[in-house]
This record gives sequence, C-alpha cells and structure tokens, in this order.
Amino acid sequence: MLELRFVRDNVEVVRKAAQDRGLEVPLDDLLELDGRRRSLLTDLEEKRARHKRGNKEIGQRVRAGEDAAALREEMGALSEEIKSLEGDVSELDARMRDILIRIPNVPHESVPVGMDESFNQEVRRWGEPRGFDFEPRPHWEVGEGLDILDFQRGVKIAESRFTLLKGKGALLERALVNFMLDLHTSEHGYTEVFPPILVNEDSMFSTGQLPKLEGEMYRCRDDVLYLIPTAEVPVTNIYRGETLAEEDLPIYYCAYTPCFRREAGSYGRDVRGLIRQHQFNKVEMVKFVHPGSSFDELEKLTGNAEEVLRRLGLPYRVVILSTGDLSFAASKCYDLEVWLPSGAEYKEISSCSNFTDFQARRAEIRFKPSGGGKSRLVHTLNGSGVAIGRTVAAILENYQREDGSVEVPEALRPYMRGMEAITVS
Repeated sequence: MLELRFVRDNVEVVRKAAQDRGLEVPLDDLLELDGRRRSLLTDLEEKRARHKRGNKEIGQRVRAGEDAAALREEMGALSEEIKSLEGDVSELDARMRDILIRIPNVPHESVPVGMDESFNQEVRRWGEPRGFDFEPRPHWEVGEGLDILDFQRGVKIAESRFTLLKGKGALLERALVNFMLDLHTSEHGYTEVFPPILVNEDSMFSTGQLPKLEGEMYRCRDDVLYLIPTAEVPVTNIYRGETLAEEDLPIYYCAYTPCFRREAGSYGRDVRGLIRQHQFNKVEMVKFVHPGSSFDELEKLTGNAEEVLRRLGLPYRVVILSTGDLSFAASKCYDLEVWLPSGAEYKEISSCSNFTDFQARRAEIRFKPSGGGKSRLVHTLNGSGVAIGRTVAAILENYQREDGSVEVPEALRPYMRGMEAITVS
C-alpha cells in the first residue's frame, strides 16, 4: 500500500504508474475525499478545543457558585457535533482506505513500460539447449512412460490439474526440496522455517493477495482461512505488526511448502502436465532488508535462484518484467525461465521481486534505526528458489533418453540414493 502523503504529493507519478500497468484508479476521488477529510479535521479540532475550554469554564463557574446551566447545555450540543464529525471522518477514512488498497506499487525506473509480457526484456541466458538425435517428448509422456506421474488418478482423487507422483517421481520431488533447502541454508545464508499453510485474512492482505486476487485463492468453508498460494504469505507475516532492530537486518528466510491456486482461466498447452497445477510444491526465499539496499538484495536473490538451475544443469534465461506483467505489489521483478525442449521454449520457473515498503506498510513491519529517531518501514523481497513441479518437468525433458529413461542430474544423486538414471522399475 502506498502512503497517502506520497500519493497526495506525487499524484501524476502514481496515476502514470497505474496506467502503465493497464489500471485505472480513482485518484481524483481519493484527493477529493482527502480534502474533505482535512477540512473536517480542522473543524473537529477547533470544536474539541472549544469543548475543552467550555468544560474548564464550567468547573470554574461551579467553584465560584455561578450558574453554569446554559454553558452545560451548549457544551452538550457541541459534544454531539463532535461525535457527528468523528463519524464523518471515520466514514471518509474507510472510503479513502478502500481506494488506497487498490492502488498498485510504483514500478522502479528500470522496469520497461509495456502492457503485457511481450514487453518483458531479456537480461541474460545461461546454458545451451541440448541437441537431441531423436524427437524429445513432453514431460507428461516421459513421466507416464516411467510410471512416475499419474495424471488420471490425480483427477480421480481431486479434479483436473492435480497429479499423483509415484515411486521415483515422488523421490525426485522430495530430492529437489531437500537439495534446494540445503543449498539456500548452507551456502546462501537463509534460515529455514516451516510455516502454517493456512493463513488468515490479515496475512493475505499484508502481502497483497487480498482483496485483488481473492478469486484465485482456496478458502475454507467454515473458517476464514485460506490455503497459501506461496510461502511468501506466511513467511512475510512472521513480523507483521513488529518493529525490528536495524542491526538485525537483513533477515533471510527460506521455506518449503505446498502451494494452492485456483488458476481460473484457460492456459492452453500449459494445462497439460506439471506446468500449471492447482497444488504444487515450492521452496521460497523471503528477505527483510534495509530500504537503502533492497535493489542490491534483489540481484542477490535472483542469483540465489539461478544457482539452483546452474547446479542442475538446466538452461535458462532471466527476464525483467514490464509494467503490464508486474504483480500488483512489486516494484521490480525478474522471472527465471527454464528451457523445455518439447515446445522449444522457455517457461517461468521462478519470480524474484522487490516490493519496497508496499507490503511492509500493509503489514506494519518496521525497524528502529540504530542511531535513534523515528522507526521506518523495512523493504520486503521474495523469490521462488525454485518451483519444484516445473523443475521436475524440466529435468524429465532435458535429461530424457531415447529409450524412455531419464538421467539424474549429478547434483541430485546424493538425494536420490545414488541413482544415476530413472528407469522403468
């Protein structure tokens, strides 16, 4: 959420930022409400001061044995006026907040302007896509051939876009989780946490999922709790409503969790296989940092996610998202896209974002400067480190062999009981 004063002082900047995202926000309505509110506050403060003086005068008259009935009546009427004004201010506060929470973050100046993903800009590539001397198959065919992915039974158990992993497929999923957690905790400085996967409305609001993305979330029928779409939500909320010490920053957390998204809409080819599931696993990285270093921290965060793909030997590219493809809360975001041979294309496998103080203002996460002075909002960042299901898909496609088996990347073999290849059991 943006600060009201910032919006008031930079209205055209905020208006352009929303328009660059393809959004229209009622800024003029907000400013009109703000003007009315400030006028009411001036009137309210004058009446409160007058009421205070009147009550003091009543006391003086009573002590002097003078009649104070008329003044008491006047102060009673004034008290009712004050209550009415307070109600008007509260109503304006609520209306203004309803607009403020729907204003997106302001994109960083380095973010390309464009209305959709076609305006995203490639930053770099790593690895050369493998040349095959046979026609590479899509991962769903490879997985079904090895009897490690069972899409039909996943649908039977739940519904479409739920998948049952079996045997070596389940082992591969677990191996990736442990590999990523070990890498981030032992080499990248993150502390592992295992948070709740059901969260309340305040948690969803703090990170920006509510109210904008409510239709994408799974909500419990009898409790006001949501299944998390990503560990970003519970991990960012660890410090909701708290004030940290400046010397404690930066704080790095990583977490493995299952994630749940309704993914309403049609996504063509992506609905097949593991690319766009309703339930999927992720290892997430979250940072709480000093405002002066957050964009440097974004580069480090992105590098941490890239290292996962490099260790696995998976070709990828990094793109910076345009304004139209940027999430509501993010100021800047890099997507990592892994190479999938079956479609001869790159597919997103990680998003690494800097939210500046946007989430922290909603969550009221501050730090106390070590040199004293007023507390300040932290900057929050998060990134997938990385999405497990999509990594399984990338391994099955990039490491497939003509006989249907799949080579196990060397970095995963210690986590796969020394297995060098996945073959039909």
